[in-house]
Amino acid sequence: MDDFLAARSQMALSLGFHIIFSCIGMVMPFFMAVSHYKWLKTNDEVYKNLTKAWSKGVAIFFATGAVSGTMLSFELGLLWPKFMEHAGPIFGMPFSLEGTAFFIEAIALGFFLYGWDKLNKWFHWFTGMVVGVSGLASGILVVAANAWMNSPAGFDFVNGKYLNIDPIEAMFNKAWFSQALHMCLAAFTATGFAVAGVHALMILRNQNKVFHLKAFKIAAVFACIGALLQPLSGDISAKDVAKRQPAKLAAMEALYQTEKPAPLLIGGIVNEKDKTVKGAIKVPGALSFLAHGDFKAEVKGLDQIPENEQPPVAITHYAFQIMVGIGTLLALISLVYFINLIRKKSLLEKRWLLKLFVLAIPLGYVALEAGWVVTEVGRQPWIIYGIMRTKDAVTPMPGIAFSFYIFSAIYLSLSIIVTFLLYRQIKMVPVLYSNVNPKTSDH
Repeated sequence: MDDFLAARSQMALSLGFHIIFSCIGMVMPFFMAVSHYKWLKTNDEVYKNLTKAWSKGVAIFFATGAVSGTMLSFELGLLWPKFMEHAGPIFGMPFSLEGTAFFIEAIALGFFLYGWDKLNKWFHWFTGMVVGVSGLASGILVVAANAWMNSPAGFDFVNGKYLNIDPIEAMFNKAWFSQALHMCLAAFTATGFAVAGVHALMILRNQNKVFHLKAFKIAAVFACIGALLQPLSGDISAKDVAKRQPAKLAAMEALYQTEKPAPLLIGGIVNEKDKTVKGAIKVPGALSFLAHGDFKAEVKGLDQIPENEQPPVAITHYAFQIMVGIGTLLALISLVYFINLIRKKSLLEKRWLLKLFVLAIPLGYVALEAGWVVTEVGRQPWIIYGIMRTKDAVTPMPGIAFSFYIFSAIYLSLSIIVTFLLYRQIKMVPVLYSNVNPKTSDH
């Protein structure tokens, strides 16, 4: 493994793990706050126990997210020094603000975890909300920095120098809103389905039905709303990418030739040598509409992009297909769930619906990872789109492959520890919360 590939692999691995830890840390506090609010309004002890159980999960992912995030900040400087040398002064503001949001989140989480029976009950609830809001703000700020890499702004690039720097314009670049919206909805959808699926599994196993059913309903509502809104944010993102990064859109759809109108491809096997796609289902004019809002519009293909500026097509296309396919499936499950709610059917009588949520436990995160592959691989060969190539930003230091192996071991260890802690937390529900009767049921 050469050093350039090792550096890219290490960043991919680090981001792949961190995105899961951070998304759960962003979203779980809101589940916790809803449960806490229901306890304050109804005085139902089950909601109090649920809040305490979820708060421990929040604490676990806050700690792991802090570790993986700290590692990432070092990796940016160590692996990509040329990038940070030029980009640091320009997009440093969202990172510094993210640090502030992180400290606010840490302080608020401390208040919440140790504030039971010590703080005013509504102030205590408010600290939980602060955990969620500051965590969400952290995520948005980091995405704003990534969006800047896709849509550089806030400087003039003259003779290889970065002049007239405007950090505000850099942070609020043209891509930040569409990426932040899409990312936030993806976080709520993925985490919501994962949490709802775990509690659905416990219901199917006839364990602590009251506890797990209340937890399931809270998580499922967040997940299903996010899944139904995600196609709308995806449409906004597609139109934005079509304007700013036509090469990425062409790779997403494996569009080798400029077409007017352009069909939307569903599936298909990409042959990068022959520049063909076999076995795909074509929806006439659909890509033209998604990209430009006009079924007859022209969509630029890779034939209009210089060879040395084209992203890897197969990886980008497959990742995009996985993301859209899973997103569609989760949206359909959400529709079924809301129809079930409207008809006021008991979930305990709809075991097949609970099984669907169990099957969906990993799917949201698979789609999430696939979406980031589309974002990052689809931007290649650029680290700053149209300005700096990724190969020009990597460190000249040798031995990066060993660093990759070490970081891989660290992240694998983190994952095993987190999985063990969460498993233990779930198994300890009937032990820690003695007033939860495992044989009771609730509709």
